Amino acid sequence: MELISWNVNGLRSCIASGFESFVAECGADVICLQEVRALPEQVRPEVPGYSMFWNPALKRGYSGTAILTRTPPLAVFPGLGIADHDTEGRVLTAEFADFFVVTVYTPNVQRELTRLEYRDRRWDPDFLKFLKNLEKTKPVVFCGDLNVSHREIDLANPRANRGNAGFTDEERAGFDRLLKAGFIDTFREFEPGGGHYTWWSNRKGVRERNIGWRIDYFLISSNLRPRLRGAGILPQVMGSDHCPITLSLE
Repeated sequence: MELISWNVNGLRSCIASGFESFVAECGADVICLQEVRALPEQVRPEVPGYSMFWNPALKRGYSGTAILTRTPPLAVFPGLGIADHDTEGRVLTAEFADFFVVTVYTPNVQRELTRLEYRDRRWDPDFLKFLKNLEKTKPVVFCGDLNVSHREIDLANPRANRGNAGFTDEERAGFDRLLKAGFIDTFREFEPGGGHYTWWSNRKGVRERNIGWRIDYFLISSNLRPRLRGAGILPQVMGSDHCPITLSLE
């Protein structure tokens, strides 16, 4: 099974930059999207062979997630089931025969760290609890923009960004808790080195010089590890300030 995750930073603008061609050529079974920033009635990408499921934010033009899949899921459900979290369309889950697939757009703590306490004290614990509850039924694959670089090798300038949004001790500890709970960072099963990023600032020349951050991830339940065949990053794919990432399961 081939899966892709992509923060499209606005699905409408991504479509204008070749999203539909990418989907037609990628051959993925499941494509998870974040930051779609649209409602289903506003945009219908032409993606033959896929069914598309949405969880848009209540606020128009903001956040939102979606899943495209070739295989009909057994069920699809939005959110964490917690009203305080679920107005922004940040989580969408599809259940398949062997596992759940969860796409997530984790809240950004903002430049002045105004949402750091919310993220650290409420979102991260509640999201982890949600995942572990799913695991009681079957394994979990979750992916998306987690808005954190876990280790120093996951961003180009760790010293300069220590304590900034996306690289605070609290956010990194939240990722540690995911790993301690048994989830596997699939990319690091294949690539131990640095220089591999999934997001770049829109400032001129930054992406060309690969001054980026790895903040997009595929994580899996530990009992899916024997089925893991590959995980990668597609930095050559344009259309967003993020690039797609990939997961291959037997």
